[in-house]
Amino acid sequence: MTSNLDLGVIGNCAIGALVDSRGRIVWCCLPRLDGDPAFCALLADGADGAADRGVFAVEIVDFARAEQRYMRNTAILVTTLYDRAGAAVEIVDFAPRFNQFGRIFRPMALVRRIRPVGGAPRIAIRLRPAHSWGAGRPERARGSNHVRYLSPDLALRCTSDAPVSYLWDETPFILERPIDMLLGSDEGLARPLGETCRRFLDETAAYWREWVRYLSMPPEWQEAVIRAAIALKLSHYEETGGIVAALTTSIPEAPHSGRNWDYRYCWLRDACFVVKALNRLGATRTMEGHIHYIANLAAAAGGGGLQPVYGVALEPGIGETAVESLPGYRGMGPVRRGNQAHEHVQNDVYGSAILAATQAFFDERLASPGGPRLFARLEALGERAAAAFDSPDAGLWEFRSRAAVHTFSAVMCWVACDRLAKIAARLALPDRERRWRGEADRIHAVVCARAFDPERGGFMETFGGDTVDASLLLLHELGFVAPSDPRFLGTLDMVEKTLKSGDFLYRYAAADDFGVPETAFLVCAFWYIDALAAVGRREEARALFEEMLARRNPLGLLSEDIDPATGELWGNFPQTYSMVGLINSAMRLGRSWDEVL
Repeated sequence: MTSNLDLGVIGNCAIGALVDSRGRIVWCCLPRLDGDPAFCALLADGADGAADRGVFAVEIVDFARAEQRYMRNTAILVTTLYDRAGAAVEIVDFAPRFNQFGRIFRPMALVRRIRPVGGAPRIAIRLRPAHSWGAGRPERARGSNHVRYLSPDLALRCTSDAPVSYLWDETPFILERPIDMLLGSDEGLARPLGETCRRFLDETAAYWREWVRYLSMPPEWQEAVIRAAIALKLSHYEETGGIVAALTTSIPEAPHSGRNWDYRYCWLRDACFVVKALNRLGATRTMEGHIHYIANLAAAAGGGGLQPVYGVALEPGIGETAVESLPGYRGMGPVRRGNQAHEHVQNDVYGSAILAATQAFFDERLASPGGPRLFARLEALGERAAAAFDSPDAGLWEFRSRAAVHTFSAVMCWVACDRLAKIAARLALPDRERRWRGEADRIHAVVCARAFDPERGGFMETFGGDTVDASLLLLHELGFVAPSDPRFLGTLDMVEKTLKSGDFLYRYAAADDFGVPETAFLVCAFWYIDALAAVGRREEARALFEEMLARRNPLGLLSEDIDPATGELWGNFPQTYSMVGLINSAMRLGRSWDEVL
C-alpha cells in the first residue's frame, strides 16, 4: 500500500476518517479526533505486516482503476472501483450527522454503502482495525449479522447484511445486490440495517446541504470554498468546542526531515483562524462552541497563563512521545503522539483567544451574544497580554531551542488589548475602554519602535532582528498598520525578496532546530495573495490564487506544506491553516454578485 495525500475526509464533528483514492479507510482515531487510531495504515506503509495495521478496504478483484468524488455540498464520499472487464462497484462513505430530537446526532460510527454499478464485480472486504497505535489487533467475535472487535479500551461492532463468513474470512464474492456496513459502538440497532443506513444517508446529506445553503460567499470559486468550509467544520470537536489543527499526526513536513508532529489538538491560534474564516461565511455556530472552550480555559487558568495548545477536551497535558509500533508515512518516522508545544511560551495565544471571541459581542444573530461575564474572563487574558508582549517566546513557528521577542506575538498582544477596547465600547464601559485603548497604544508604540527597521524599511521578525518571516504579512489583516503604510509596503517587499519561491512562500529562511526548511508553508502563499490584493495588486493576486487552487488534491483538499519544485503535498492533513487561507483569499478576491449578474 503506497501512501500519498490524495485522500478524502469524512466525519461528523465527533470522529473523522481519511479514505484513500481506492476507497480504503487508512486513518481514523476513536472514540474521538485525538484517540487511538483504529485505522492507521497511513502510517504503516512499507512495514512488515503492514496489511494488518489498521485498514478498512473494499477491494475489487482484478482492479483496473478508481474514480472518486464528493456528493455535491456534503461530507459524503463516493468511490467507484472498476475491474479489467469493466465491472464496477460504488462505495458511499460517511459519518452520520443530522438533527434529531432537538440536537445534533453525531455517533461514533462510520457507514459504508456498497453497490454494484456495472457487470458482476467480485469484491473482498478487509476490515482490520488495530489498537495501541497499531501494536495489536482486537479480538474478534461473530454474531448472526455482525462481527465484534474487542480492544482493551474500546469495543466496536460492524453490523452488515453481507455474509458474515465472507467478512470474517475476507472471502472474495460476487456483489449481486447492494450491501450496507455500519461500524460503531458495540450496540444493537433499533431498526433494520438497510433502513437505518438509508435514513442515515438521506438525513446526513440533507444536513450538509442545508448547512452549505446558508453560507454567504461571492459567486466565484464556490466549489472550492464549500469544500474548504466543510473540511474546517469536520475539524471541530463539537462536544467541547475544541478545533483540531489537522486530523493526522506525523505526516512529515518534508521527506526524511524529522519534522513530524501530532496536530490532533487544539491550538488556540489555529482555532482563531478557523473561527474567523467560518464567521466570514456566516457559519457562526463553530464560534459559539469555541467560545465555551475558551471560557473554560480562562476559568481554569484563573489569571495565569494560557498554553498555546490543549487537548480537545481541555486536557493541559499532551506530552510528546515517540510511537515505536508504526514506521511512519512512507516509512519516514518518527511517529509522534502528543505535542511538546503545550510546554512552550507563545505570547500570541492571548490575542488569538480574544480575537476568536470578539464577534460574539457584535453579532446580533447569535442566540447568546457576549456579555459582561465573558468580557471579564477575556480581560484576565488581556492582562497577561499587556504584561507579556515584549517578553521572549517560541513564536508562531514554535522554535524548540531558542526564544526571542517575536513581532507577531507582540502584535497579537496588541490585538488582545485593541479588541478589548472595542468590546468595552460596545458594552458601554468607558473606563474599561480607556484602560484597554491605553494599553493598545502603548504596545503599538513599542512594537513600531523596536520591530521596525528604518534602514531596511520594514518590520522584522523579532525586536531588533535582521530577518523577516511570513507572519508579518498579517499586520494589515490584524489592523496593526494600513496596507498603504510605507512600513507595510517595505515589509511586503522584503518578504517577496527573501521568502518567495515560485508561487509559494517559506515561513522563514533561516535554519531552525532541524535545518533550513525544504518545503513551503501553504497558508503563507494565501497570506501573500491577501497582501497583494490589499496593496492594489489585485489581478496579480487573482492569478496566483488560481495557481493555488490547482495545487489542491483531486478532492479539493490541502495539507500543510508543498514542495515548490514538484508540487507534492506534505505535512498533516487536511490542514486547517491551508483551508482557512483558501477561504479568506476567495472572499477577498471574489467578484460580487452584482459584478457577475
